[in-house]
Amino acid sequence: MTPTLNPHILLAIPLAPLVGAAIAGLFGTKFFGNLLPRAMAHIVTILGVAIACVLSFMVLKDVMAGARFNETIYTWMQLGELSLDVGFLIDPLTAMMMVVVTFVSLMVHIYTIGYMSEDEGYARFFSYISLFTFAMLMLVMSNNFLQLFFGWEAVGLVSYLLIGFWYKRPTAIFANMKAFLVNRVGDFGFILGIGLLLAYSGSMSYDGVFAQKDVLAQQTLPGTDWNLLTVACICLFIGAMGKSAQFPLHVWLPDSMEGPTPISALIHAATMVTAGIFMVSRMSPLFELTDTALSFVLIIGSITALFMGFLGIVQNDIKRVVAYSTLSQLGYMTVALGVSAYPIAVFHLMTHAFFKALLFLGAGSVIMGMHHDQDMRNMGGLWKYMPITWFTSLIGSLALIGTPFFSGFYSKDSIIEAVAKSQIAGSDFAFFAVMAGVFITAFYSFRMYFLVFHGKERFGQAHDDHHDAHHDDHHHGLAPGQKPHESPWVVTLPLVLLAIPSVAIGYFAIGPMLFGEFFGQAIFIDAQKHSALAQLAADFHGPVAMAAHALHTPVLYLALGGVVTAAVLYLWLPQIPAFFARVLAPLKKILDNKYYMDDLNQALFAKGSIVLGRGLWRGADQGLIDGLIVNGSAKLVGWFSGSVRRVQSGFLYHYAFAMILGLIGLISWILYTHLKTIQ
Repeated sequence: MTPTLNPHILLAIPLAPLVGAAIAGLFGTKFFGNLLPRAMAHIVTILGVAIACVLSFMVLKDVMAGARFNETIYTWMQLGELSLDVGFLIDPLTAMMMVVVTFVSLMVHIYTIGYMSEDEGYARFFSYISLFTFAMLMLVMSNNFLQLFFGWEAVGLVSYLLIGFWYKRPTAIFANMKAFLVNRVGDFGFILGIGLLLAYSGSMSYDGVFAQKDVLAQQTLPGTDWNLLTVACICLFIGAMGKSAQFPLHVWLPDSMEGPTPISALIHAATMVTAGIFMVSRMSPLFELTDTALSFVLIIGSITALFMGFLGIVQNDIKRVVAYSTLSQLGYMTVALGVSAYPIAVFHLMTHAFFKALLFLGAGSVIMGMHHDQDMRNMGGLWKYMPITWFTSLIGSLALIGTPFFSGFYSKDSIIEAVAKSQIAGSDFAFFAVMAGVFITAFYSFRMYFLVFHGKERFGQAHDDHHDAHHDDHHHGLAPGQKPHESPWVVTLPLVLLAIPSVAIGYFAIGPMLFGEFFGQAIFIDAQKHSALAQLAADFHGPVAMAAHALHTPVLYLALGGVVTAAVLYLWLPQIPAFFARVLAPLKKILDNKYYMDDLNQALFAKGSIVLGRGLWRGADQGLIDGLIVNGSAKLVGWFSGSVRRVQSGFLYHYAFAMILGLIGLISWILYTHLKTIQ
């Protein structure tokens, strides 16, 4: 018998974190006078997220047994035939995302107890991350574009609050404003795409739009010969470019490392940045009808995967290395979307969530052990002092570079194989990008690993010349003679729990998720036009055979080459990188300046928004509203009243004369209308 899903339980999943966020945010902060004890802030929020996590696993179990749910929970507004609803669509894609979001969020909540233990904004931080979990759940559970947009904007708002959590730091304020503005650019495209679909389908629900997809595919944008569905899909993807940090809207994500490390794991590894990948996968029935949009997705993803990986090589801040790794891996997911391998993109989304959250939290553990020094040049030899952090970080790194039998291997290799078999325009460049990315990923990942955990101990010394100016306000470091220390159990326990799926989840999930019936009707692929995934299915003979086959492919040797190169340059012959830095100084300058995309962002978006804002303020606000409408109407009334009051002379004969004039005018009008009717 097929199980059913209870709407009350589904409603409890997003509401439980929301209630925890409200309690901690209102009663645990100065808002209501710190009525809640400090420990209660993490108790109520962790309890709320734990409830959501347990219920999400229950829902996934029922969904795997065949249960589905697609209903309206609440009708917010009815505009003619258009219904604006809050509703849930629970299918395998949603259920998997719910489990990933709540499990990673729960690990981050537990980790935060140790990481933020001395911060004065303790309760506020727990409130924010719990509120973020609520927003992300509303996004992935939605069954209509209105609720999707609400969740989309809500996660952007909370990420703004979290990136600027340390609001007394100018760098944090700059970073959160940058993230906010860049995401608004993407969101402008996103809302245009939603508007086009609404205008031509008349519906805000996914089902209503999907039912008319063939009709939409035959229409053109008025006044042009552009295909309507192509334009709408590209607009939707521009929204994904902002949220999932695709080139050139990627510039906000590295700077977002100014926020506390737990949010780096929660927002920028497992949840918020994958919202764009989820959205495109959900919209697969539309994207499958426009190869032009798919090619656009493919090229953008390829550029991001390749060129963001190069930037990871020159970073010295441990969190920024992991941040650029996230950008590159998001590019891999986007490439999979571009070749219509949506299940592989979502599969890599899932595996990446676990091992990238592990790497971010591992980096945070290192930062704690180093007394908040994030510069890898001040580390080395930490494996002796932080064995749990060392071992779990090694697992995360091996998963990231695609080591056979680790989770990242199954998802990453599947993307490469799908690109190799694709015929979509741009797939040749994409194949080069993902293959080159294998070597680059292995190189920067193990450069970080060797600099941090192995080699000469470089801590406990004066390293002022190593600190970037914008990081000096929160880089402290170990004093001479001090040694690093392992983090408390509330930090190491999430590392261990995340390491388990980082190793095993790919092995057990690849069969049902990619080549089985797990996704069912949740994702649509036109197998006749886009057969890459079908060809992979024909060649798949189980996870063990896939790992064994990898021993004979260039992918493994590219990854191994990256690891060996990192060992040679940063363990055995550390003088060589300095030599290359001198010889390749112009190239290094370009990489150090991040292709000058930050400067372009400042000139185009930041200064452009300032100019636009000032123009609107002076022209619209001061000139039109204050000058013409408010002050102008006041002056008009003053002039009219000044003119009319002269009639009030106080002389009786003036008033009698006015009455006679009025009477003459009235009689004349009556005579005129009477004569007109006679004629």
